[in-house]
Amino acid sequence: MGSYYGVKADKLRRHYKKDISGFNNWDQKDHSEEYLYFSVNMGEYLSLDETSLSQGELYTYLTNKESKGKKGSLIASIKGTKAKEITKIITKIPLAKRIKVKEVTIDMARNMEAAVKACFPNAQIVTDRFHVVKLVLDSVQHLRVKLRWKAIDQENEAIKEAKSNGKRFKPKEFENGDTLKQLLARSRYILAKKEKNWTENQKQRAIILFQEFPELKKAYEHCMQLRNVYENTSKVRAEIQLNKWIEKTTELKIEQFYTAANSINYNKVNILNFFNNRSTNASAESFNSKIKLFRANLRGVSDLKFFLFRLTKLFA
Repeated sequence: MGSYYGVKADKLRRHYKKDISGFNNWDQKDHSEEYLYFSVNMGEYLSLDETSLSQGELYTYLTNKESKGKKGSLIASIKGTKAKEITKIITKIPLAKRIKVKEVTIDMARNMEAAVKACFPNAQIVTDRFHVVKLVLDSVQHLRVKLRWKAIDQENEAIKEAKSNGKRFKPKEFENGDTLKQLLARSRYILAKKEKNWTENQKQRAIILFQEFPELKKAYEHCMQLRNVYENTSKVRAEIQLNKWIEKTTELKIEQFYTAANSINYNKVNILNFFNNRSTNASAESFNSKIKLFRANLRGVSDLKFFLFRLTKLFA
């Protein structure tokens, strides 16, 4: 635009910031780095999530799902993730509007749950299904990584022994051309996908993987059983399956699942609330992606207050 009018880009930016944008007269400018809130954007179905804005500093965002990530989405922006800080700002919004909130989706963070309970007395809390599934997928990946490091150590020992005997070490290759450590490294995406979505090469690799590591097959199948819980349309049936899954975790004796099972058990009520309206935190994740894209287009954040001002123009 600057080149079209024969104006230097820096001069045009300064002119926009100081004279055209209205930034200097912004009523929330003084406290924008600490918090922002827009009561007018309140709705009945909300999302609460955090994202990094600049230099790894985390901000908590309260968004309205009904606005679908467009103008009117942003309800509040709060620096930090402590429940006390979040509550202090959100309670600036009139109680008459907050008691109308029916549902808030969050991740599995306890601080978010505490803030929602304090700010929205009538709201049902829903733990996002994708965070639950990711927690269990990570458990499978932890087992895979553990086995991979073990395979690397074994190969290093074999190389050392071969050298001491004046021989050249050649690792065993499976029918698909993978060595043991390559098999484990290349199985990352296989273990994150459902079997019906595997390609022919992935099917072949999975067969070899599960033959070599039966415990990994058990872990994968257990993970898929948790994902299948979300296929239910009945909350009652989902609860029965979820309880069985938690019990089976103990029976399998795969330690990587213990933390995930405990977390799911502690958050079970909020997890099962998903089956009331099948709500997720996807809108919040989409909003976070838009913020990151906006930040990337600006090549970083040099002036945080002005960045937040422009953000509110787009989403508030």
